[in-house]
Amino acid sequence: MGMPFLKAIERGGVVGDGAMGSVLYERGVYVNRNFDEINLAQPEMIYKIHRDYLLAGAHLIETNTYGANRVRLGRSGLGGKAKEINLAAADIARRVADDAAWVAGSIGPTGFGPSELRRGHDEAVSAFTEQAKWLTESGCDLLMVETFTQPEELRLAVQSCRAASKLPIVAQIAVGNDGKVIDGTSPKELALEMREWGADVVGANCNGPEVIYDFAVAMLEAGIPVSAFPYAGRPQRIEDRQIYLATPENFGVFARRLFKAGVSLVGGCCGTLPAHITRVSAAARMVWPKRVQTAVTVQEVDAGKEPVPIKKRSRLGEQLGERFLFSVEVNPGHGLSVKKQVAAAKMLKGAGADFINIADGPRATARMSNLALAVEMERQAEVETILHVCCRDRNLLGQQAFLLGAQVQGIRNLCIITGDPPKVGEYPDATAVYDQDSIGLLQMSNSYNRGVDPSGKPMPEQTSFVLATGVEPAAQDFEREIMRLRQKVEAGAELIMTQPIYDPSHLERFFAATTDLDIAVFVGILPLASYRNAEFIHNSIPGMNIPEDTRARMKAAPKGDAAKAEGVKIAVEALTGVRERVAGAYIMPPLGRYEMAAEIIAAF
Repeated sequence: MGMPFLKAIERGGVVGDGAMGSVLYERGVYVNRNFDEINLAQPEMIYKIHRDYLLAGAHLIETNTYGANRVRLGRSGLGGKAKEINLAAADIARRVADDAAWVAGSIGPTGFGPSELRRGHDEAVSAFTEQAKWLTESGCDLLMVETFTQPEELRLAVQSCRAASKLPIVAQIAVGNDGKVIDGTSPKELALEMREWGADVVGANCNGPEVIYDFAVAMLEAGIPVSAFPYAGRPQRIEDRQIYLATPENFGVFARRLFKAGVSLVGGCCGTLPAHITRVSAAARMVWPKRVQTAVTVQEVDAGKEPVPIKKRSRLGEQLGERFLFSVEVNPGHGLSVKKQVAAAKMLKGAGADFINIADGPRATARMSNLALAVEMERQAEVETILHVCCRDRNLLGQQAFLLGAQVQGIRNLCIITGDPPKVGEYPDATAVYDQDSIGLLQMSNSYNRGVDPSGKPMPEQTSFVLATGVEPAAQDFEREIMRLRQKVEAGAELIMTQPIYDPSHLERFFAATTDLDIAVFVGILPLASYRNAEFIHNSIPGMNIPEDTRARMKAAPKGDAAKAEGVKIAVEALTGVRERVAGAYIMPPLGRYEMAAEIIAAF
């Protein structure tokens, strides 16, 4: 890779590979064989697995040397081939990675128990030291010291590697099913200790996504770069085979949560396959888009024409800040008809909704263009729309065509977002473009408002968009979220629309961090339809956190209409508490239950 590994870690969004042993097993290698010796016996098989992970989007390929220290190989009668196996493994990985990925020399534990480790201290240190030297000399870019259950053995391994090599070291502890390490050291304390031992990146692996997420996020409190390599759920024996039941889709959801929380490196442990890493790669692209640079700069934008005054651009621009506004989300269906959506818009308008939000390919599913629906909705329902524009599906040229087309069609309000990766929809293998993120697209839209195109050339006309954008007040990496929000405002955002808020403390934190930003805010409201709906949102959607007492209220409510009524009540209470501090509400009815939005509006 052109960028040094630790520099990339500072930036984040680095994708590791997945399991080696699980894939070998899937491809017919029985567990009674030594997997490290396959580097010598069947190097083409190891090459193919590395290649599959590279094609899946991995930025980092681990050598097949997890069990290749002299102590562990000695149990299979292969101790004398330790150096040969390590050199062969590194050679295979380097040939695959070339300049497209970093090669991490994998170093695992000796297999000693606690008492054996005390007696065999010197033997363990010697084994770790020589393996680190072999992998360093063979051209690895870093060392990956992983899956150690004993912190004491992890200390010996990291210190031995640091003494033997100047390469960056990623150190990962294996987390127990109770979410702890065996000696009870807290994640933050352990992270600080691992840094003292010599690790550059600290992390956790060898448990399910939920457990690893909690442990890795807690490690972030130490202020050290963190990695996370969950396994694909707990394995179950089905027809004499060990099957890991966590789907790639679910794995991708947690990868996105990890990246957004601030974890720098995410890969997979036992049971993960190239399909899982494909989803991790998609999550990384969503968090760190390519952001293709346009020729126009902020200074050139400012040098263009004066934008049309916001109050003359649209009804939204005219009324923003003048009174409390309601916007409700109504999205395109899967077919050709807009009848249901137009009827919903008419009903909502009658109930008091001021605007209709229309998402851009919501949940990465194939639907009618939201621009086409917006045009029909404004024509048939006579209600102004706020058109979402995401960066996932259109490249730089396509985005320009979309924006100019929206202006010609009379659409004046845009909500600029980065967008969900394709992994959540029916076409997980679709290419996520992300030529720009929301910051870059806001700057481009702002330049159009000033009559300057992305190449820096003046235009004969100028657009007149009101530019909104999104924010996650409950984001795990709140500092990064606010930093990006400030960049969005600098790029041209004129309205903030938040993700749904359930915990008042998150909104208070958001207000406190943005007191100097003179910009209108629409608070996001997603009424809960059921207890199951609440649990799914809390556990599976990044940036969403539903307090325990709220989930308890939904659990206590009877199913059906009573549950929806409780969800509406909770939403009304939340909005009542913040109404005087925001410019409006952005209501997202669950599963097309538009009557719930109407009931919320009616309460005010």
